[in-house]
Amino acid sequence: MANLSDRSCLMAALTAAGIAIGLPRPSGAADLDANLPPKSVPDFVDWAGGYVGLEGSAGGSYGAYDFGPTMIGSRRTSAFTSGDSTRRSDIGIDATTVVGGVLGGWNWQRGPWLYGMDASIDGANLKRPVHSGQSGFGYEGIEPTFSLIRVETDVYGVLRARLGFSLERSLLYATFGLAGANARVSAGYPDFDSGVATKAHRNLSFLGFAVGAGVQYALDKHFALGIDYRYIDLGGSAKFPLGVLPGANGGAVTTRAAFTSNQLMARLLWFPDGLNLAPEVTGSAPHDSGDGDKDRFSLHGQTTVVAQGVSNFRELYRGPNSLVPRQARQTTTATAFLGLKLWEGAELYYNPEFSQGFGLSRTLGVAGFVNGEAQKAGAPFPKLRSNRYFLRQTFGLGGETEDVPDGPNQVATRRDVERVTVVAGKFALGDFFDGNVYAHDPRVDFMNWSLWAATAWDFPANLPGFTQGLMVEYNRREFAIRAAYTQVPKEPSSDVLDPRILRRGGATIEFEERHVLPGLDQPGKLRIGLFSNVGNSANYRETVALTQSGLFADATEAADATRRPRRKSGIYLNLEQAVTADLGAFFRASWSDGRNESLSFADVDRTVSGGITLKGTAWGRPQDTMGLGTSMNQLSPAHRAFFAEGGLGLLIGDGRLTYGPERAFEAFYALNLTPAITVSFDYQHVANPAYNKDRGPADFFGMRLHADF
Repeated sequence: MANLSDRSCLMAALTAAGIAIGLPRPSGAADLDANLPPKSVPDFVDWAGGYVGLEGSAGGSYGAYDFGPTMIGSRRTSAFTSGDSTRRSDIGIDATTVVGGVLGGWNWQRGPWLYGMDASIDGANLKRPVHSGQSGFGYEGIEPTFSLIRVETDVYGVLRARLGFSLERSLLYATFGLAGANARVSAGYPDFDSGVATKAHRNLSFLGFAVGAGVQYALDKHFALGIDYRYIDLGGSAKFPLGVLPGANGGAVTTRAAFTSNQLMARLLWFPDGLNLAPEVTGSAPHDSGDGDKDRFSLHGQTTVVAQGVSNFRELYRGPNSLVPRQARQTTTATAFLGLKLWEGAELYYNPEFSQGFGLSRTLGVAGFVNGEAQKAGAPFPKLRSNRYFLRQTFGLGGETEDVPDGPNQVATRRDVERVTVVAGKFALGDFFDGNVYAHDPRVDFMNWSLWAATAWDFPANLPGFTQGLMVEYNRREFAIRAAYTQVPKEPSSDVLDPRILRRGGATIEFEERHVLPGLDQPGKLRIGLFSNVGNSANYRETVALTQSGLFADATEAADATRRPRRKSGIYLNLEQAVTADLGAFFRASWSDGRNESLSFADVDRTVSGGITLKGTAWGRPQDTMGLGTSMNQLSPAHRAFFAEGGLGLLIGDGRLTYGPERAFEAFYALNLTPAITVSFDYQHVANPAYNKDRGPADFFGMRLHADF
């Protein structure tokens, strides 16, 4: 017994010494603390400490000045229009806006919860001339054409408190605090008698509040990338003098000004002391608790910034919906994917999304548009929409099972391979139909509408591309059959969905076959879809006949007057095929009857497209992807005549038409920087944009930043 006691004492001494000096512990030492609770390892980043960085506009910034009421001598007048006391001058739509600067701050953190202070100083080029024809300052009977007032802001300062929640490598946060900015107002008033202009300048300072939200992602121990949205309300100034209006109707001019701004900023942050990073998550299969119940919650997010420009091209004339040469535009989206498991087989999902910016020419001028992120519901400031909210119920039919990992709009679960799935709520039909692993997501692969979708399929949707309804799917290992019935817009290109879903709606059915190609031993899928929509639309032949008879000035006016419930039907074919582990090919063809107006998606009646994508394994970049694709869009004869008579479609309409098929080529390279961040370089060439031989060809150059978690 004495020897055993001595051995125990020796073991304890060795264990204590090993802990003290960092030596390996004796193998039996684990027995001594076997009953102690295990040390927890945090599964999130510790952001505590200081940081500095740079920020710049992501998608542009938007501001608005308010002027008035304005006094000229003893007379009160509107600042921008007669009859109203004030009117906003929206300077973000037409102005070239550049915002960027430096930032710094400090974080404190308890568990996953973070609080801190954040400060930034940014320079801007936010300016707008206001013409006297808008101002109410012009002389009676005279409509001057010179710029009367010019307003601009070039420096912002923001000091905010932050409250956030750390999740793995990401931080979600809300902000509130103070904001300040300068403004300069200049005015010039002509004297028509002497011909000498009177000029006045005024410097203003604003102090107000800022609220917002953001997300940032840790790239490594010292650097993080973020997207930060802020709404700034700088209040109004006291009344100030703004020169003298000469002449008999003149007098001293006094006015007031107020300023608001919406800003979406990309941020690069440096943490000099380093971050305490969470351990990397390994494995793709979800954790099984032992009773088949997986994680109940799912939280993911994404942000995508697309900057795109078009070069000069030949144009013999220009119409209301024409593509304009020599321009550049930027779009930004930021989405949260929230999921909750309600009960066995039932999941609830919600996707709020911010979007900002417009496609080239305000998303007009090309039938197969060149930016898949550009929405017809674009806005010059970040606009929040509830794009998806739906309930998914899965009924397992027994037999073989499969594990599904946690992902966007997917709570980790185990399900039967043979199953029936029912989805009810608001969603995009592209979530379930016309999928293709090589060309279906403009946030990571092809951006041209005719390459990532079957563009002759006029899928029902509001302006951002979503609808409400029901989808049912039957799935087996070898095939799947799915069908949906959903709302259609109240009229073409409307943001309002028609509530009379029993009388007007869209029906879609798709058969998906899965195979392994003989000889290649590589998987592939073939999808065949049928669609038929009933919506409030015009008939092309009828509008052309009414226009040619002289009853209407153009086909658009005739269409507006003759819309009623009409049917539009069609079919699409979709093939994806792996050739090797790195090389894949795709092909699409779609057709619609082309008799009645398109309601939602594109001015296309016939289309074929195809291409390849290749992973970068051969050059040591297995996570990179390059793609080459081409497409050809066509119109039905009646649809051509509609545009030739001055008709305007969803995206196109040059006022007249010399018809030719619209052909496009696209090449992209997606450079994977981290598992969460990809930068893509994109080139597109479009011949006969909007089917018009009198315009183009046009070349488009783009850059895309995509981040997700």
